[in-house]
Amino acid sequence: MTSHPILTCAAAGRLEAKRFGGDEAQEWPAMQQAGGAVAAAVRQDFQEIGGLPPAGRVLVLVGKGHNGGDALLAAADLATAFPALRVSVVFAFGERVLRPLAQRAYRALAQAAGGRLAVLAPESVEGAWDLCLDGVFGFSFRPPAGPEVTTLLERVNALPIRLRAAVDLPSAGRFRADFTYATGSVKEPVLADPHAGRLRYLDLGFFTGKEAGRDRVLANGLLAPLAGLRPAASDKRSQGHVLVLGGSRSYPGAVLMTVLAALRSGAGLVTALVPETLAPAFAARAPEAMWVGWPETPDGSLALEGRHLLQARLARAQALVIGPGLGREAETLALVAEIVRTVSLPVLLDADALQPELVKTAKAPLVLTPHAGEFARIAGKTGLREFARRHHATVVLKGPVTRVSDGAAVYHSFRGGPVLARGGSGDLLAGLIGGLLAQTPSDPLLAACRGMVWHGIAADLLARAFGQTAVQTTQLLDFLAAALRESRHEP
Repeated sequence: MTSHPILTCAAAGRLEAKRFGGDEAQEWPAMQQAGGAVAAAVRQDFQEIGGLPPAGRVLVLVGKGHNGGDALLAAADLATAFPALRVSVVFAFGERVLRPLAQRAYRALAQAAGGRLAVLAPESVEGAWDLCLDGVFGFSFRPPAGPEVTTLLERVNALPIRLRAAVDLPSAGRFRADFTYATGSVKEPVLADPHAGRLRYLDLGFFTGKEAGRDRVLANGLLAPLAGLRPAASDKRSQGHVLVLGGSRSYPGAVLMTVLAALRSGAGLVTALVPETLAPAFAARAPEAMWVGWPETPDGSLALEGRHLLQARLARAQALVIGPGLGREAETLALVAEIVRTVSLPVLLDADALQPELVKTAKAPLVLTPHAGEFARIAGKTGLREFARRHHATVVLKGPVTRVSDGAAVYHSFRGGPVLARGGSGDLLAGLIGGLLAQTPSDPLLAACRGMVWHGIAADLLARAFGQTAVQTTQLLDFLAAALRESRHEP
């Protein structure tokens, strides 16, 4: 699994002390790398709101140490890339107390920006800004912040700023960030900070991936095998066969979206078992899938009498997805209960198939894809890791930060964002993970983590192309191919 540990602040300090030993000659290249990574990430994320204006205004909040240096070097990179960009710097504690590397970073910014650079007193910060970079405090911060800095942060929070970015952690837990860029490692406090906004992990090469840690962040390298060449002798049967069981007259679209995503997952074969009245229209929409019409209940859900249709196909499949658009008719849930008690191939349960009794009675390896409400329904007050361990399941807990656990570790993905806050996003994720599960049926955790990262990167690309508002959920499918290529190049 390509993942890196999430560290306590103390562990992050020990890591950097071991890596650099306080040697500024080694720390300076790392600071330059961090500053460049922050600048690149800012430019990418700014695309969601139309891009950083070439003649925009940037405000940089600087403390004493390395976080301030990272922010200054990020501003220097941006000033070099945008020759008309104007940069204003606020030294929260004054310029004289800057540590040597932060001083060096400020000189680099002065050289890059020239006459476009201004220094502002904390009390004179006002007006509208395109970007604010927060580099006042880093992970070594110990409260309290002091009244002067608190006043500065509150003043900045009240200003009209298009994008607010924190380096590593929002300063003093007070700076209200739209994005927080974790440089080198993700520190635990940022996961619980309500002001952190969206998190980005900027991998600077500090880890090999073999380090221990029960809380982890997924790295882009997880998708590398999907972006490479397939074996020359591949055929459709060697790339996995996924079965999708779902749909109802009340919720017809969900299962179609799941199948569309499964078709983009790389799986060689996709068979969809849906209510018989839906199959003809769905086959016209996605002829690449094999559509099987299932007998219906009077209300249009899957009836018990169709069990033989699934049984005849199980031996030729590697994974089964159950739930999208299923509905909650008693007969249909009884059908699903019988299926999960008897099948042996890996099963992904989504949406209305996420019922406590179904999870408890399953004999096959399970992948569960609940959102917070569904997780509360099946787990009660049990935590994610403990629930996954107790039920021998891989659980994908969807949310602003989606987390996956197999009961041993918890893996975090910081991809995606508010563009996914619309109906159907979870249906696409279920199809994507289901298709990947058919390709790696012996490793459900790998399939779940790959699907989560892939889905998230595609969502980022969608938002950067069209913004967060005027899009349709299924547009994400058109960014899955680009996401594989993007995963090799992003910071």
